[in-house]
Amino acid sequence: MTTQTIITLENISKTYKMGDEIINALKSISLSIDKNEYVALMGPSGSGKSTLMNILGCLDSPTSGSYILNDIDVSMMSDSELAEVRNKQIGFVFQTFNLLPRLSSLENVALPLVYAGYSKKVRIEKATEAMMKVGLGDRMTHKPNELSGGQRQRVAIARALVNDPAIILADEPTGNLDTKTSVEIMGIFERIHNAGNTIIVVTHEPDIADHAHRIIKLRDGLVESNYINENIIRVDDPNHYYKIKGI
Repeated sequence: MTTQTIITLENISKTYKMGDEIINALKSISLSIDKNEYVALMGPSGSGKSTLMNILGCLDSPTSGSYILNDIDVSMMSDSELAEVRNKQIGFVFQTFNLLPRLSSLENVALPLVYAGYSKKVRIEKATEAMMKVGLGDRMTHKPNELSGGQRQRVAIARALVNDPAIILADEPTGNLDTKTSVEIMGIFERIHNAGNTIIVVTHEPDIADHAHRIIKLRDGLVESNYINENIIRVDDPNHYYKIKGI
Protein backbone atom coordinates (compact mmCIF):
# COMPACT_ATOMS: atom_id res chain seq x y z
CA MET A 1 0.00 0.00 0.00
CA THR A 2 1.48 3.36 -1.03
CA THR A 3 1.44 6.29 1.38
CA GLN A 4 1.25 9.98 0.65
CA THR A 5 3.07 12.46 2.88
CA ILE A 6 0.80 15.33 3.89
CA ILE A 7 3.13 17.18 6.31
CA THR A 8 6.90 17.59 6.03
CA LEU A 9 8.90 19.62 8.53
CA GLU A 10 12.60 20.14 7.86
CA ASN A 11 14.86 21.76 10.45
CA ILE A 12 12.04 23.83 11.96
CA SER A 13 13.23 26.25 14.63
CA LYS A 14 11.35 28.92 16.54
CA THR A 15 12.93 31.58 18.72
CA TYR A 16 11.32 34.30 20.81
CA LYS A 17 12.91 37.38 22.33
CA MET A 18 11.87 38.19 25.88
CA GLY A 19 13.70 41.30 26.94
CA ASP A 20 17.37 40.54 26.49
CA GLU A 21 16.80 36.79 26.55
CA ILE A 22 16.41 34.57 23.48
CA ILE A 23 14.06 31.62 23.99
CA ASN A 24 14.64 28.64 21.69
CA ALA A 25 11.16 27.09 21.74
CA LEU A 26 11.91 24.65 18.89
CA LYS A 27 15.35 23.46 17.83
CA SER A 28 15.66 21.99 14.35
CA ILE A 29 12.56 19.76 14.30
CA SER A 30 12.31 17.39 11.34
CA LEU A 31 9.42 14.97 10.90
CA SER A 32 6.76 13.86 8.45
CA ILE A 33 3.13 12.79 8.73
CA ASP A 34 1.36 10.71 6.10
CA LYS A 35 -2.17 11.14 4.84
CA ASN A 36 -4.68 9.27 7.06
CA GLU A 37 -2.23 8.94 9.95
CA TYR A 38 -3.47 9.39 13.51
CA VAL A 39 -0.70 11.05 15.51
CA ALA A 40 -0.45 12.18 19.13
CA LEU A 41 1.91 15.05 19.97
CA MET A 42 3.02 14.94 23.60
CA GLY A 43 5.39 16.76 25.90
CA PRO A 44 5.59 18.45 29.30
CA SER A 45 5.09 22.16 29.83
CA GLY A 46 7.89 24.03 28.08
CA SER A 47 8.66 21.15 25.72
CA GLY A 48 7.65 23.14 22.62
CA LYS A 49 4.51 21.15 21.77
CA SER A 50 2.25 24.23 21.84
CA THR A 51 4.68 26.12 19.62
CA LEU A 52 4.84 23.18 17.22
CA MET A 53 1.05 22.92 17.23
CA ASN A 54 0.77 26.61 16.31
CA ILE A 55 3.16 26.10 13.40
CA LEU A 56 1.39 22.92 12.23
CA GLY A 57 -1.91 24.81 12.40
CA CYS A 58 -0.53 27.78 10.45
CA LEU A 59 -1.21 30.02 13.45
CA ASP A 60 2.47 30.96 13.53
CA SER A 61 5.50 30.75 11.25
CA PRO A 62 8.88 29.18 12.03
CA THR A 63 11.96 31.31 12.50
CA SER A 64 13.81 28.97 10.16
CA GLY A 65 13.25 25.70 8.33
CA SER A 66 10.55 24.58 5.90
CA TYR A 67 6.98 23.37 6.39
CA ILE A 68 5.26 21.69 3.45
CA LEU A 69 1.52 21.11 3.99
CA ASN A 70 -0.27 19.14 1.29
CA ASP A 71 2.39 20.13 -1.28
CA ILE A 72 2.19 23.82 -0.27
CA ASP A 73 5.20 25.57 1.28
CA VAL A 74 3.66 27.57 4.12
CA SER A 75 6.93 28.38 5.92
CA MET A 76 7.19 32.07 5.12
CA MET A 77 3.62 33.00 4.17
CA SER A 78 2.06 36.28 5.24
CA ASP A 79 -0.65 36.32 7.91
CA SER A 80 -3.40 36.68 5.31
CA GLU A 81 -1.99 33.79 3.25
CA LEU A 82 -1.78 31.62 6.38
CA ALA A 83 -5.39 32.47 7.23
CA GLU A 84 -6.50 31.24 3.81
CA VAL A 85 -4.53 28.00 4.21
CA ARG A 86 -5.99 27.47 7.68
CA ASN A 87 -9.54 27.82 6.44
CA LYS A 88 -9.05 25.41 3.54
CA GLN A 89 -6.60 22.86 4.92
CA ILE A 90 -7.04 22.62 8.71
CA GLY A 91 -9.93 21.80 11.02
CA PHE A 92 -9.36 22.86 14.63
CA VAL A 93 -10.79 21.31 17.80
CA PHE A 94 -9.98 23.15 21.04
CA GLN A 95 -10.21 22.20 24.71
CA THR A 96 -12.55 25.15 25.38
CA PHE A 97 -14.80 24.40 22.37
CA ASN A 98 -14.68 28.05 21.11
CA LEU A 99 -18.36 28.11 20.12
CA LEU A 100 -20.26 31.38 19.67
CA PRO A 101 -22.97 31.44 22.37
CA ARG A 102 -25.63 33.29 20.36
CA LEU A 103 -25.49 30.95 17.38
CA SER A 104 -27.22 27.57 17.11
CA SER A 105 -25.15 24.41 16.81
CA LEU A 106 -25.78 24.31 13.06
CA GLU A 107 -24.78 27.97 12.65
CA ASN A 108 -21.57 27.38 14.64
CA VAL A 109 -20.70 24.41 12.44
CA ALA A 110 -21.41 26.39 9.26
CA LEU A 111 -19.24 29.37 10.27
CA PRO A 112 -16.04 28.29 8.43
CA LEU A 113 -18.11 27.99 5.24
CA VAL A 114 -19.14 31.64 5.52
CA TYR A 115 -15.48 32.66 5.37
CA ALA A 116 -14.94 30.23 2.49
CA GLY A 117 -17.67 31.93 0.45
CA TYR A 118 -20.23 29.13 0.16
CA SER A 119 -23.89 29.94 -0.51
CA LYS A 120 -26.35 29.66 2.39
CA LYS A 121 -27.93 26.56 0.85
CA VAL A 122 -24.60 24.76 0.57
CA ARG A 123 -23.59 25.88 4.08
CA ILE A 124 -26.74 24.35 5.56
CA GLU A 125 -26.30 21.12 3.62
CA LYS A 126 -22.64 20.65 4.57
CA ALA A 127 -23.17 21.67 8.19
CA THR A 128 -26.11 19.28 8.52
CA GLU A 129 -24.01 16.44 7.11
CA ALA A 130 -21.20 17.22 9.57
CA MET A 131 -23.64 17.30 12.51
CA MET A 132 -25.00 13.90 11.49
CA LYS A 133 -21.46 12.48 11.43
CA VAL A 134 -20.98 13.30 15.12
CA GLY A 135 -24.43 12.04 16.13
CA LEU A 136 -26.09 15.41 16.78
CA GLY A 137 -28.82 15.41 14.17
CA ASP A 138 -31.34 16.18 16.90
CA ARG A 139 -29.42 19.12 18.37
CA MET A 140 -28.99 21.41 15.37
CA THR A 141 -31.14 24.26 16.70
CA HIS A 142 -29.72 24.12 20.23
CA LYS A 143 -27.34 26.84 21.39
CA PRO A 144 -24.12 25.94 23.24
CA ASN A 145 -25.58 26.66 26.70
CA GLU A 146 -28.32 24.11 25.97
CA LEU A 147 -25.78 21.33 25.39
CA SER A 148 -23.61 19.18 27.65
CA GLY A 149 -19.83 19.49 27.51
CA GLY A 150 -19.57 16.37 25.39
CA GLN A 151 -22.22 17.64 22.98
CA ARG A 152 -20.43 20.98 22.67
CA GLN A 153 -17.22 19.19 21.80
CA ARG A 154 -19.10 17.17 19.18
CA VAL A 155 -20.31 20.46 17.67
CA ALA A 156 -16.70 21.67 17.64
CA ILE A 157 -15.61 18.47 15.88
CA ALA A 158 -18.38 18.88 13.30
CA ARG A 159 -17.21 22.45 12.70
CA ALA A 160 -13.66 21.16 12.17
CA LEU A 161 -14.94 18.62 9.62
CA VAL A 162 -17.30 20.86 7.67
CA ASN A 163 -14.76 22.28 5.23
CA ASP A 164 -13.27 18.87 4.31
CA PRO A 165 -9.83 19.85 5.65
CA ALA A 166 -6.58 18.03 4.92
CA ILE A 167 -5.95 17.53 8.65
CA ILE A 168 -7.86 17.70 11.93
CA LEU A 169 -5.75 19.35 14.65
CA ALA A 170 -7.12 18.77 18.16
CA ASP A 171 -5.61 20.63 21.12
CA GLU A 172 -6.34 18.83 24.42
CA PRO A 173 -9.81 17.91 23.08
CA THR A 174 -10.92 16.12 26.26
CA GLY A 175 -9.35 18.49 28.80
CA ASN A 176 -12.71 19.80 30.04
CA LEU A 177 -14.57 16.49 29.93
CA ASP A 178 -15.14 13.63 32.36
CA THR A 179 -13.65 10.20 31.72
CA LYS A 180 -16.75 8.62 30.18
CA THR A 181 -17.34 11.55 27.82
CA SER A 182 -13.64 11.62 26.93
CA VAL A 183 -13.83 7.99 25.78
CA GLU A 184 -16.87 8.83 23.65
CA ILE A 185 -15.10 11.80 22.05
CA MET A 186 -12.01 9.73 21.29
CA GLY A 187 -14.30 7.14 19.70
CA ILE A 188 -15.56 9.86 17.36
CA PHE A 189 -11.98 10.70 16.39
CA GLU A 190 -11.39 7.02 15.64
CA ARG A 191 -14.42 6.94 13.33
CA ILE A 192 -13.28 10.15 11.64
CA HIS A 193 -9.85 8.61 11.12
CA ASN A 194 -11.38 5.43 9.74
CA ALA A 195 -13.27 7.57 7.23
CA GLY A 196 -9.95 8.76 5.83
CA ASN A 197 -9.03 11.91 7.76
CA THR A 198 -5.57 12.76 9.05
CA ILE A 199 -5.67 13.54 12.78
CA ILE A 200 -3.12 15.19 15.07
CA VAL A 201 -4.03 15.27 18.75
CA VAL A 202 -1.99 17.46 21.10
CA THR A 203 -2.22 16.12 24.65
CA HIS A 204 -0.32 15.59 27.89
CA GLU A 205 -2.53 12.64 28.89
CA PRO A 206 -1.10 9.18 28.09
CA ASP A 207 -4.53 7.53 27.96
CA ILE A 208 -5.67 10.01 25.30
CA ALA A 209 -2.42 9.63 23.34
CA ASP A 210 -2.90 5.86 23.45
CA HIS A 211 -5.78 6.20 20.95
CA ALA A 212 -3.30 7.44 18.33
CA HIS A 213 -1.32 5.12 16.10
CA ARG A 214 1.94 7.08 16.31
CA ILE A 215 3.18 9.07 19.30
CA ILE A 216 5.68 11.94 18.98
CA LYS A 217 7.14 13.21 22.25
CA LEU A 218 8.91 16.56 22.57
CA ARG A 219 11.27 17.76 25.27
CA ASP A 220 13.23 21.01 25.42
CA GLY A 221 12.29 21.94 21.86
CA LEU A 222 13.50 18.65 20.37
CA VAL A 223 11.85 15.38 19.31
CA GLU A 224 12.60 13.04 22.20
CA SER A 225 10.89 10.00 20.67
CA ASN A 226 8.77 9.11 17.65
CA TYR A 227 7.26 5.64 17.64
CA ILE A 228 4.36 3.44 16.53
CA ASN A 229 1.83 2.77 19.27
CA GLU A 230 2.09 -0.93 20.09
CA ASN A 231 -1.45 -0.95 21.53
CA ILE A 232 -2.83 -0.57 17.99
CA ILE A 233 -2.93 -3.41 15.46
CA ARG A 234 -3.94 -3.54 11.82
CA VAL A 235 -6.75 -5.83 10.76
CA ASP A 236 -7.95 -6.99 7.34
CA ASP A 237 -8.93 -3.49 6.17
CA PRO A 238 -5.66 -1.49 6.00
CA ASN A 239 -7.57 1.77 6.60
CA HIS A 240 -8.87 0.61 9.97
CA TYR A 241 -7.10 0.06 13.27
CA TYR A 242 -8.31 -1.44 16.51
CA LYS A 243 -6.89 -1.37 20.01
CA ILE A 244 -5.56 -4.73 21.22
CA LYS A 245 -7.50 -4.38 24.47
CA GLY A 246 -11.03 -5.73 24.23
CA ILE A 247 -10.53 -7.68 21.00
